[in-house]
Amino acid sequence: MHVFYTPDILTTHELPDEEAAHCLRVLRLATGEKITLTDGKGHFYEAEIAAHTAKKCEVNIISSTEQPPLWKGHLHIAIAPTKNMDRMEWLAEKITEIGIDEISFLNCRFSERKVIKLERINKILVSAIKQSLKARLPQLNAMSNFADFIKQPFSGQKFIAHCYEHDKKLLKDTMKAGEDGLVLIGPEGDFSEEEVEMAIKLGFVPISLGPSRLRTETAALVACNLMNLKNQINI
Repeated sequence: MHVFYTPDILTTHELPDEEAAHCLRVLRLATGEKITLTDGKGHFYEAEIAAHTAKKCEVNIISSTEQPPLWKGHLHIAIAPTKNMDRMEWLAEKITEIGIDEISFLNCRFSERKVIKLERINKILVSAIKQSLKARLPQLNAMSNFADFIKQPFSGQKFIAHCYEHDKKLLKDTMKAGEDGLVLIGPEGDFSEEEVEMAIKLGFVPISLGPSRLRTETAALVACNLMNLKNQINI
């Protein structure tokens, strides 16, 4: 099944340029062939290629369906990005395939990367929802300073994963099913002790992801998987 990302399909009835190029030049699909579209907002569309030029592809929508939620609550990972962007791109792909609603990036005291470009990561998210047959594109947020981010309102459960000696329970045993969840993941050098204490004072619950010391992207992947499994809906 060929799936194309078309966020404005109801107003344009045309594939975006990059999707049109893939449809026409790579897959060599022709007028009259059926394709599947997603707007990234929860809907799939069955469509037919109506007409095309070398660079444009117009479609007729045949039917639409709304994809029911695949998990409960709003799942959010906030992570201090690694110096190597390949690892963040890999993470973005995998947590989107597993199932996540929102991804944020944190500028922490020990962060190795202070600036991040979202365009490339957003393209990876688009590719991942198409590959995993999801109709909702995760929200992708720009870099925020740690202190500013943790002060933002969040109505659900809030957790901070860190490696310091502390009274911590496992995320899988602490998170309540069916509620919104936010997990903070620090840089390779971990959050500073001051950052941990600041977060705890603002209502974040310190948690462990298990006995192993994990890389930043691995910790985020484990946290995402645990939250998703806790909140999965059997369809």
